[in-house]
Formats: sequence, C-alpha cells, structure tokens
Amino acid sequence: MGGQMMEAMSKSEMIKTMELHAEAPAIKLVYQAETIVEHDVHIKSKAYEAVKRTLDILLSIAALILLSPVFLIVAILIKLEDGDPVIFRQLRTGKDGEEFFMYKFRSMCKNAPDMHADLLVYNEMQSGPAFKLKNDPRITKVGNFIRKTSIDELPQLLNIIKGEMSIVGPRPLPTYETKQCNALHKRRLLVRPGLTCYWQVNGRNNIEFDEWMEMDWKYVKERSLITDTMIFFKTIGAVISGDGAA
Repeated sequence: MGGQMMEAMSKSEMIKTMELHAEAPAIKLVYQAETIVEHDVHIKSKAYEAVKRTLDILLSIAALILLSPVFLIVAILIKLEDGDPVIFRQLRTGKDGEEFFMYKFRSMCKNAPDMHADLLVYNEMQSGPAFKLKNDPRITKVGNFIRKTSIDELPQLLNIIKGEMSIVGPRPLPTYETKQCNALHKRRLLVRPGLTCYWQVNGRNNIEFDEWMEMDWKYVKERSLITDTMIFFKTIGAVISGDGAA
C-alpha cells in the first residue's frame, strides 16, 4: 500500500515537473522579448537622438520667431477676457519619470483646478486615469478657439528647447495621472514626451486610455526619423482638419 502511494506521488511530482518545464521556455521567451525591446529602445536612441535633438531645437526656435505675432495676439486676448495669468503651468511626468512644468496658453478659467474634482463624475474617458470632457464648462471663449486650433500647445516649444520635451513623442500626463498608471502604461516613459504622437493623428477624441497607451508603446518601439517626420506632417493635417483638437 505504501509503495503504491509513493509511486502515485512520484508520478504526480513527475507530471508537475514536466508541466513546469513546458511552461518555463514560454515564460523565459516573454521575459527575453521585453528585455530585448527595452535594450533596442536605448540602442535606437543613441543612433538618432543627436539628430532628433538638433532638429527639435532648430525647428522650435524658428517656430517661436515666426509665430511670435500669434503669441502676442493670443496673450492679449486671454488677458482681455479673463486677466492673468496668460500661461498655465502644470506638473507633468517626462522621460524616466522625471517631473517638469509643462507650459500652455491658459484656455480655462482661473479656478479650473478647484473645479476638477466636481467634474470627475462627468469624465468621458471610460478607462484609465485621464480626464476628458468635450463641453468642459471651465473653458473660456478664447480657450475654445485656441484649443480647436491647438494654439494653446505652442508654449511647449519652450519645453522642447529646454530638453524636457520633443516635437514628436508620447504626450506627457499630469503627475497625478501617471501615479495611477500601471507598469505597462509607464513603458512610454522610456522616451522623451512630445507635442504630438500617434494618438493625435488617429482620432484621439474617440480613443480610450488603454488603446492610447498601446499607441504610445508602438511609437517607443518604432520611433525613427522617418516615423517622426510622418507623424509631424500628419499632425499638421489633423490640426487643419480639426481632428487634432482637444
């Protein structure tokens, strides 16, 4: 009897061992795949980061000079409608989790942050920590126009020159939203955030949070000068057509 029990236990242990060995290669393969991808991200960065950074600086300086009359007019309009401040600063999460203040033309009323908690119940983003409300009551008249034309994002050219952002890259989330993201969502932090990415040129108003994060991860894996150029010109088209509006 004891021998039969030992034999049964032995067979049971043998089966478990075989199952573990069968699963192990798959687990190892997944782990290796993630490791290889992250390694390639850094390799690609070394290959083209210098050129990308140079283009970011030159194009941003040129845009600031050419668009300086627009900056002046928008600043005056904001000031006339709702007073100071003209620029809105918000703490965002950048590359490798480093925090920085992102600049925007103020498109909402002065006490907009105080109203945020009361509006969370109306959030139209069905998943994730991000907040989106199409007819947000906090948006001013001038703010509505500069959002539709994406003019409100232009001060981020200063963030680009400072090295906190790039022209093309995943949009930086507010720090309080980043803290609610899981590990998969945070893979986007491997690269410098940007003014525009796949999300902006693929109908962002109709995209849920998890899909948005997958688009950012797609960019992290595929990024190159060709990809950046394609997204840049698609963004111009999206802004002209209104699809890139918030």
